[in-house]
Amino acid sequence: MKPLRQQNRPIINYVPRVEPAPPDHAVRMEGFQDVYLLRGKYVAFVLVGEHFRRSPAFSVPESAQRWAIQIRQEEDV
Repeated sequence: MKPLRQQNRPIINYVPRVEPAPPDHAVRMEGFQDVYLLRGKYVAFVLVGEHFRRSPAFSVPESAQRWAIQIRQEEDV
């Protein structure tokens, strides 16, 4: 029997990008606190300390807002 391939492959986790501010070409979504439309995808920017954290790109704005709420809760603890 063949061994499974890539047995010891590390698990890749998403690390939020740190940016000074949301980009100028990002369009803020109405009805959402932290969600912007960026290149056809929805991205959340959350102010943590002096920098913004950028979420991964989502296809639904509600998902980006949930990510932003989760980051806010993690930083408050």
